[in-house]
Amino acid sequence: MNEEMLKTLLQSVKLGSCSPDEALQELKDLSFENLGFARLDHHRALRTGQAEVIFCQGKQPEHIITILTHLGAKSQNVLATRLEPASAEKVLLHFPNAHYDSLARCLLLNPLAEPTISGRILIMTAGTADLPVAQEAYLTARYMGHEVDTLFDVGVAGIHRLLVQRELMDRAEVLIVVAGMEGALASVVGGLVEQPVIAVPTSVGYGAHFQGLAALLSMLNSCASGIGVVNIDNGFGAASLASAIIRRISK
Repeated sequence: MNEEMLKTLLQSVKLGSCSPDEALQELKDLSFENLGFARLDHHRALRTGQAEVIFCQGKQPEHIITILTHLGAKSQNVLATRLEPASAEKVLLHFPNAHYDSLARCLLLNPLAEPTISGRILIMTAGTADLPVAQEAYLTARYMGHEVDTLFDVGVAGIHRLLVQRELMDRAEVLIVVAGMEGALASVVGGLVEQPVIAVPTSVGYGAHFQGLAALLSMLNSCASGIGVVNIDNGFGAASLASAIIRRISK
């Protein structure tokens, strides 16, 4: 929405020919910024509650830098996901104060702020090899303003490590369970808690796990109820769903 259109809309609200709610609805459908190679959705947060995030896989570093510059001009913070270290080096030359996490392959334009939304998310992993996906979920949830707890390496091969953590599980509003191999941890957790459980299969395991397909199918076939499943290695998607659930509850 350009300046002239915004002035017209505000004038309509003043004159009473357009209600504030109608104006808000119109703003939700606008606007984007055309960079030629990308069309940036500056009003996504207004429509959905979650701002546009840069998915860096397949993008040239120069394009990422330009998108960060334009999104950063309209937002206090920007999240970029799946940013490989080689590309991150070039990006950080332009944004030396940005925070890059090489494990999660995520970049935050500004350091993480204090949580702004009540309601806690717990991110759990079956094993240490699942940490990159869990860290992506962690940074995404923190970026979106949530309090986040973590509980790592509590897989079913040593189930006693999980069972002593009931207090930590009980105080979370949503649990994200990240697991590879056969993905059994999600079903176990789903059978222990009353909160929503978001399962994230990872591409971790031996040959027959088929790059995470075995864990995905196991989670989809869980005999525990109340479990939702996102795509393989999709820590970002899991955190986004958890955020949507908590924000809706808080309304």
